[in-house]
Amino acid sequence: MKKTVISTTAAPAAIGPYSQAVRAGGMLYCSGQLGLDPASGELVAGGVEAEARRVLDNLQAVLAAAGGGLDDVVRTTIYLVDLADFARVNAIYGEYFTALHPSRATVGVAALPKGGRIEIDAVAVAAVAAVAE
Repeated sequence: MKKTVISTTAAPAAIGPYSQAVRAGGMLYCSGQLGLDPASGELVAGGVEAEARRVLDNLQAVLAAAGGGLDDVVRTTIYLVDLADFARVNAIYGEYFTALHPSRATVGVAALPKGGRIEIDAVAVAAVAAVAE
């Protein structure tokens, strides 16, 4: 099976030995996105709401680099340092995923890289997989 690495400067560069996303077998596997500004690599200010918006903007940028968008996402996992943030994050998530909601899990974690409060990873199909290799 051929694997293709997806990379874009419109989302933060990987902070470790991994790719922003990998296309394989008609699927796109997006690494977890933090609320990092793509230009500075620093966590955005403004709390979990600002981080959630930046996370989802970063995820959109990675999907766009693969030729797709949020409508192509079939699965996400949200990682939260504080599950008390769930309702606020859920409301913002609903602004981005407005139709054909993907399946999802939300997991409470002890900590995230760079002191982030939220991270989201995703798996996508459809238009993403149709992009010419």
